[in-house]
Amino acid sequence: MILKVKQYLSEVQRVTKISVSVLGSWSSSKQEKEENLSKFLEDLGTIFSHEPWIQISKEGDSKFWSCSTFQKHSNNPKEEVILIYYDQRKVMLSHLHPPFDTATSTDHETDDASKLSAIFHTVAKSKILFMTDRYNDGPIKLTHWQSDGAEASIIVELMKQASVPACMLLTFLLSLVSGICRSRVLKFWPLSFLWRKLSTCEQLGHRLQHLQVISSNKKAQTQTQLMRKANIFVSLLIDVALGILLMSWLYRKNRIGHLADTLIPVADHVAEELQDLLQWLMGAPAGLKMNRALDQVLGRFFLYHIHLWISYIHLMSPFIEMILWYVGLSACLGLTVALCILSDIIALLTFHIYCFYVYGARLYCLKIYGLSSLWRLFRGKKWNVLRQRVDSCSYDLDQLFIGTLLFTILLFLLPTTALYYLVFTLLRLLVVIVQGLIHLLVDLIDSLPLYSILLRLCRSYRLAAGVKFRVLEQQDGKPLRLLMQINPLSYGRVVQTYRLPTYSCYPKDSWTSLCKKLFLGELIYPWKHKGEKQD
Repeated sequence: MILKVKQYLSEVQRVTKISVSVLGSWSSSKQEKEENLSKFLEDLGTIFSHEPWIQISKEGDSKFWSCSTFQKHSNNPKEEVILIYYDQRKVMLSHLHPPFDTATSTDHETDDASKLSAIFHTVAKSKILFMTDRYNDGPIKLTHWQSDGAEASIIVELMKQASVPACMLLTFLLSLVSGICRSRVLKFWPLSFLWRKLSTCEQLGHRLQHLQVISSNKKAQTQTQLMRKANIFVSLLIDVALGILLMSWLYRKNRIGHLADTLIPVADHVAEELQDLLQWLMGAPAGLKMNRALDQVLGRFFLYHIHLWISYIHLMSPFIEMILWYVGLSACLGLTVALCILSDIIALLTFHIYCFYVYGARLYCLKIYGLSSLWRLFRGKKWNVLRQRVDSCSYDLDQLFIGTLLFTILLFLLPTTALYYLVFTLLRLLVVIVQGLIHLLVDLIDSLPLYSILLRLCRSYRLAAGVKFRVLEQQDGKPLRLLMQINPLSYGRVVQTYRLPTYSCYPKDSWTSLCKKLFLGELIYPWKHKGEKQD
């Protein structure tokens, strides 16, 4: 019998590649132990010299087990025993997350967390002992635990085998698309500019990277990589499902035709409102005294742009319904792609507002920097471009006279320019806020770890933050019995840990930087632009 036990352990180690040791013995007999069984257990403790040697046996009709320890080389063989019960399946499948604020935790807390992590790791290593055999066939029968039964295991294996050619085909198609995207054709100026500036192209590139991660034949090495793949897959699946629902809603009851019929009157109404606003600015807005000549020039310049824009919209009106019909088909690529297309359409429809903002901002910025430069001239200073600092400088009488004239002209023209700049900046900020809200929704769908949240909701033990103990039985003369339960991660911690990265095409400026740009008349771009050249 002893030789069979040793052979069985060696065969287990050979199949599972896991080191197995015997810590004790257990017996489920409800009667007194027979003499041969006691002799076998004693011989077993002699061969596997582990101290303390643990003996577990059934306590009559009780649902609990009794436990005793023996130490042959100790003067005090009787020791206090604490029995901890836990669900082996839950601990085996769970992933313990270390404390988030490890920098502020003490050494004692860090040591306890490492010990608990070692326990979870030890239990997880025995997972192969339960899931080695696929169909209950093999050198030894180890699958004494199976959550869904043999039939479910067969279905899962068949699905795995069927997914191999599908993944290979998807990988080939994605590599072909990636090769086209990396080709030199897209590096020419018009195409490269559109690919960088249009949010639809950015989102398509972002989803293309997600598809490459999912279809990759490289196996996930860690729990984090596995969760990232699962989160990307679920996010992509839900995104496409929402996009198909949106597409079905658009093509039902001719909603696209109604939307096209509504778009032209709305654009005309916006243009009429802008014309009324410019007529108000060309008069005496809020009782302010403006420079008449400059006011008329700027007003007529902007009115001419609005006239061009209305002509362009009416020229495109016969094709708007067809354009919207094809744009609606893009919703099958996902709700995020449809939202990005909506953001680009808003940018195209408000392009005249963007032009007004750029004209006003450039003119205002030119006057601000001109006034600051002339103000330094009055103080006998100048800006050193090479050293990037203000240095002292001596000016002659002619330079001071010309500077005084220019300063006076720019100062008296500044209120008129500043009023136009203020109005068109507010309109531009309104458009940017609408586009920003759309991109916030896109970033939320892209970055939200939906699989982790669903796993936390349905299988909370899979995402463990720690453990807690509950007393099951505490009696004199009997071991203390505790139940170990898993503390799941909070939803906020789940989102913070498994949040997916986004492309975030919008610049992240602080409020101070934004206010400084608005005051100085610097342009606020709705996208990230390249930094200055470095030597």
